Amino acid sequence: MAIAALFGMSFATASVASMGLFMEPLSREFGWSRAQISMGLSIVAFFAVPLSPVAGALIDKWGSRRLAIPGVILTTLVFASFSLANGSIRQWIGLWVCYAMVAIAIKTTVWTAAVSSVFERSRGLALAVVLSGAALSSTVAPLTAQWLIDGYGWRNAYLWMGLGWGGFVLVLVVLFFFDARDHERQATATQVKTPVVLSGLTLAEAFHSSALLRIAAALFITTFLGVAVSVHKVPILTGIGISREQAAQIAALAGVAGLTGKLFTGWLMDRYHTAWIGGISVSLPAIACIILMDAIRTPALVVVAMIIFGFFSGAYLQVCTLLTTRYGGLRHFGKIFGIMAALMALATATGPVVAGAVYDHFGNYTAFLLGGIPIAIVSGWLIGGLGPYPIWPSAIASTERQA
Repeated sequence: MAIAALFGMSFATASVASMGLFMEPLSREFGWSRAQISMGLSIVAFFAVPLSPVAGALIDKWGSRRLAIPGVILTTLVFASFSLANGSIRQWIGLWVCYAMVAIAIKTTVWTAAVSSVFERSRGLALAVVLSGAALSSTVAPLTAQWLIDGYGWRNAYLWMGLGWGGFVLVLVVLFFFDARDHERQATATQVKTPVVLSGLTLAEAFHSSALLRIAAALFITTFLGVAVSVHKVPILTGIGISREQAAQIAALAGVAGLTGKLFTGWLMDRYHTAWIGGISVSLPAIACIILMDAIRTPALVVVAMIIFGFFSGAYLQVCTLLTTRYGGLRHFGKIFGIMAALMALATATGPVVAGAVYDHFGNYTAFLLGGIPIAIVSGWLIGGLGPYPIWPSAIASTERQA
């Protein structure tokens, strides 16, 4: 179940992870600026702002599986349809609007809500496995997109990444993806059915929780920085004299670091109940931004910086998701994290465009990297100062425990 969710998460983030490789061929063929190309992801993010809480409410009511299966099918078809772009900005926007409306059904909350409802003692590591889908996408998508674009053109790259990746994920989700509600529905007649019991804050209480407000603020600013760097990673590297092939390889290495960041922080936070583990993890980009400055930068330090960014990109969502379940509970996790996902979507909408606009104005990313230093420091302070975890009653009365 966790592996199916992992691959579902990877498909949900494939459009972000591969965008940097499509920028140059799209710009060359249609004359679009990087800000115009990045606008597609901003459309997805702006749609996610109002739709994420709605999706969260549907998850709380129906469960994740009923949203994930149709979501994967529709997202697969629309992702492949990017191959139909003809140079019209209006058409490009229209394609991304369609993608935004269907991709909301496979966003982070769908996968994390299901896993959080099933796992209790090792929830941090389980969430790390699921959210490693984003790191998997960061590792595989750049190399796959580069190979397909070089060998078959950007149109076929969109087509086969959509149909191939999405089709594989659909099979896994149909066969293996269930949550606690599905286990209750599928209890056999020989078992005593006990309703799923989830504990935690109400939505109104969540709005008055200082811990959840700090997590939400940290999630917003870290997403702003993390998505911007993820989308512009390859252009940042090529802008300092690294070839596209080497940039794709470094981006893949950063994806491996992201996988390490998720698993390592998840493992640590299951064993040591302190938010400072997450606080340190999300503040690391301040170091990466500093060593990418012209006066300090060397080829070796560039690789180090991208590994740090990769570790951070892997850790921050894992940290904030786990802490939301710990400080807010699971009773209304879909709604609570749906609102946080809306903030995350707003940051996703603005981060890549701001980074692209900085490049278009200055001809480099230096100003954006300078701004990343205080963002990382503040996010680390917000997470690190949360205090001890509250103690919630047992999250699930499952048919497995009855057996």
